[in-house]
Amino acid sequence: MFERQAFISYAHLDNLPLSPDQAGWVSLFHSTLHTLLSQRLGAQADIWRDDKLRGNDVFSDEILDQLARTALFISVLTPRYIKSEWCTREIQTFYRQAESARNLVVGNKARLIKILKLPIDSEASLPPAVGQMLGYEFFEFDDDRTPLELDPAYGDKARQAFLRKLNKLAWDIANQLDQLRELAPASPTPDAAPEAPPDAAPTTAPTQARIFLAECSRDQREARERIAAELACCGYTLLPEQRLPDDEDEHIAAVTQQLAECDLSIHLIGSTPGRIPDGERQQSVVVLQNELAAARSRSHGLRRVIWLPAGLSAPQFAQQTYIDALQQDAALQFGADLVNGDLETLKAAIHAALRPPETPTPAPPDAGGAPRIHIVCDAADRKDTLPLIKLLRARGWEVTLPVFSGDAGEVRAANQQRALACDGLLLYYGAGDEAWKFHQENDLRKLQGSPRERPLRARYTCLAPPLSDDKEVLQAMAEADTLDLLDGVDETRLAPLLNALKEHP
Repeated sequence: MFERQAFISYAHLDNLPLSPDQAGWVSLFHSTLHTLLSQRLGAQADIWRDDKLRGNDVFSDEILDQLARTALFISVLTPRYIKSEWCTREIQTFYRQAESARNLVVGNKARLIKILKLPIDSEASLPPAVGQMLGYEFFEFDDDRTPLELDPAYGDKARQAFLRKLNKLAWDIANQLDQLRELAPASPTPDAAPEAPPDAAPTTAPTQARIFLAECSRDQREARERIAAELACCGYTLLPEQRLPDDEDEHIAAVTQQLAECDLSIHLIGSTPGRIPDGERQQSVVVLQNELAAARSRSHGLRRVIWLPAGLSAPQFAQQTYIDALQQDAALQFGADLVNGDLETLKAAIHAALRPPETPTPAPPDAGGAPRIHIVCDAADRKDTLPLIKLLRARGWEVTLPVFSGDAGEVRAANQQRALACDGLLLYYGAGDEAWKFHQENDLRKLQGSPRERPLRARYTCLAPPLSDDKEVLQAMAEADTLDLLDGVDETRLAPLLNALKEHP
């Protein structure tokens, strides 16, 4: 379909080296991308750029010819690029050619790729649709909010970020080139296999899940890019594929439409709010997209994962209030697996959410002699639960505790299985604080619709030392689903549980 794989468009000023003994940024970008892309493709990549230094802007016939024969147009956007008549003519020409041939977007992917070497104030000189395309940011902000290119000359941290971004770009380009080849019309050959008859059953590959990877604040962009890269390598389709509108009403409409196409939404919460669309609510995209996803979860069962990194705090009062609310407000986290921990913990939760639910194997009819009691507790409570465990086992009942160590995904799956395979469920409210209790109750509530091995005959919250204000309130309320063990464990205090299970067949 195309003779050349990629064309790099750039302003020559942006390729001047920082010192005489270094390569220019664009030259380094080109050579590194060539190596990574060649490795991804398993063959030498064909990437062209005009490396002739000119004293003025000359839009040559050679460049015009290259554009027409190139699959992907990579523009390195900078303030100089926007001001360059030569550069803007390159991108305008490629855009017009692709629009005329009706192949600017192939397989939901634009053939024009934006590389943002530095922030740009305006894209008015570029084709209008370019502003809506997602770009690859090769810069970050330092402590005083000054933009800094990801240039290996600035040190090892910048070098690692530069290579990580290029690795993601190479994977995306390789996948896009594969897609372009698959969609290109094939030329018939004498040895070609005969076409299947009209009534032959079509063969289709299994459809991978579509994932809404919500926008985030700048401090979580690197984590978001890592998640996006891993999911893309696994073959999942990620939305949004273009920049979402800045107008609030248009933004809400676009997100609502895209959530309707997805099987899972992922929300990364950071220390700052993120961009705020223009509208009456003046809510950040992080807040808006989470609310819309929660609504979709209520109406259509959308699976969700919300990540609050371990130790997350915000300098702004409003953002800290939102972080606190996410951990306490069931409406904000509706349908979501709220994940606290590092990036690997988040990845494990995402892959667990993407696995189809397993139907538990029913227990044999003659294997259910004794009731099974599962105690949900904090790791610090394991020794304190011994009197309770001994009393229950003295009656011949099976008792299990949570799994606390191992792979995060396997631990989560094991604990869910134990909660679904019991006759009685006890939430042991001892060392854990109010937030811990809330999270456990929320996790157990999510399991209510899951198929169970055995019917749940009893569920109680056990109040255990140390005493707290919240436990005193629950003790005073003396609700039917609460067992007061603050002063010790005996059969009198456990009577409601024992009575609920004594008729177990």
